[in-house]
Amino acid sequence: MSEIKSDLLYTKEHEWVRKAAGGTVVIGITDFAQSSLGDVTFLDIPDAGKELRAGEIFGTVESVKSVSDLYAPVSGKVVKSNRALVDDPAGINQDPYGDGWMLEIQVSNSAELEKLLSAGQYESVAE
Repeated sequence: MSEIKSDLLYTKEHEWVRKAAGGTVVIGITDFAQSSLGDVTFLDIPDAGKELRAGEIFGTVESVKSVSDLYAPVSGKVVKSNRALVDDPAGINQDPYGDGWMLEIQVSNSAELEKLLSAGQYESVAE
């Protein structure tokens, strides 16, 4: 069974969202997503400054099994991207909710956070 953290929000596309200080959120992919992908071999994510819109593709993650698009859970501007993960994408498999974070985003519309799934709601998606 994949780990689902109760303090995070989720998308149906298997991204997680952690609220951070100053109206920012940190995002990554869930334990379910990384285990479904298998060994992650490549990650493409935007640099700081890029504007994202909720629901749009912001990058890709490749594994030995497949290539998957990454979808922005909320709209906003990328404040920080995890460049260490681009150099060593295995961190996604090793610690998806910790060192495997991908982006920090300054949220432009906080109402979008209310549309995300709770841990309980995400459980039914990640079966």
